[in-house]
Amino acid sequence: MNTGKKGAPVRQRIVFLDALRGFALLGIILANFPEFSLWTFQSEKVLLTMDSAAPDRTVQWLLYLLVDGKFYTNFSVLFGVGFSIILENAAQRGADGMHIFYRRMAVLALIGLIHLVFLWSGDILLLYALMGMLLPLFRRCTDRQLLCWSLFFLLLPVGIDLFRDLSDRPLPQYLYDAWWRCANEMGINEENFGTWLRDAHSYPEMFAFLVQGAVERMWEFVAGNRYFKVLGLFLFGYYIGRRRLYLWASKEATPDARKLITVLLISAAIGIPSSFLHAYGHTPGHHWDGVVYSVLYVASVYPTGLMYTAGLALLYRRFPKNKLWPALAYPGRMALTNYLSQSVCGALLFYGIGLGMGADIPLYIAEVLAIIVFLFQICFSALWLHLCQFGPLEWLWRMLTYGRRFPLRRRKNSLNL
Repeated sequence: MNTGKKGAPVRQRIVFLDALRGFALLGIILANFPEFSLWTFQSEKVLLTMDSAAPDRTVQWLLYLLVDGKFYTNFSVLFGVGFSIILENAAQRGADGMHIFYRRMAVLALIGLIHLVFLWSGDILLLYALMGMLLPLFRRCTDRQLLCWSLFFLLLPVGIDLFRDLSDRPLPQYLYDAWWRCANEMGINEENFGTWLRDAHSYPEMFAFLVQGAVERMWEFVAGNRYFKVLGLFLFGYYIGRRRLYLWASKEATPDARKLITVLLISAAIGIPSSFLHAYGHTPGHHWDGVVYSVLYVASVYPTGLMYTAGLALLYRRFPKNKLWPALAYPGRMALTNYLSQSVCGALLFYGIGLGMGADIPLYIAEVLAIIVFLFQICFSALWLHLCQFGPLEWLWRMLTYGRRFPLRRRKNSLNL
């Protein structure tokens, strides 16, 4: 078996990173299904009249406390780790790492654009690809400079929101106006916004909503300073990958777990109290926005995401043979396929082109369905990877990146998880 720096087995390192990616996919579907189910599109008046109003409020509070932003944070950091691994592998082969990376990002941008326009307006892949193309600009930075740039971009939204609050300047209005102008042209308004997708029994009707939703998504990126956040997380992941800090999850690499314990305790001390405040700020009558929201977001989301990662790393060190890791790693190895298939499942469950369960379904039922879908993805991914080397979309992505065909079927004696 090949070993990495300090003798860490490569196989163990990959399993842990893929398990983290699988864990992030679980959090992403939990975060996205409230929107797929159209629950978040309903007015406060409608939500209060639902029979499930009380338990749904509890579930919503728990989502803000434990899920909101935390798993997208980990997914973004892992993207930056992947960038460092791509460069390292390319250097070992003597290949042009930048050429490969830019082609990979161009293909991802195309996949993200198709996903955004034709399947779900909440796509993140297009933004990932565009921000990912900026990562090579930082590859000559020192480790210290990388960390400083990461902190700069992560904290920049706080400065922007502070400036907006102090100067009393509103968010750029042109994208917001363009969004509602596009929606109105499609016949979508505030009255039917929350039920349009449930009542859309043909794809052209669904596509009409997706078109205005793509414009809305651009507005969300600007309003939430999402591009700065994503770039900052990418750079933090690049820093982790280049320093190989993920090896802390391996006893063979670092026998002493005190560094991980320190990270866990510090991130928990900051993230947990801030997450309670963040969740409290989303309860009825206590909505916070502007710089207050921005500060709470930074103090809750990033430390809690780091706390999850450190906690899983400590569990992995303690129980490396536990069946939890391959169970999470299988969907993690097919992250692109599973991310997009979550959108397909959401549309088929909640939109009128499928079962049409949206708008009326309780939030807690939507989350139960999210967990069922993820469990199915674990089983499907395990079966698929038993027979094939790559996930279906990962295979396509790889071939378009390298410009040649790769065998899909797994050899009989090839190594599996």
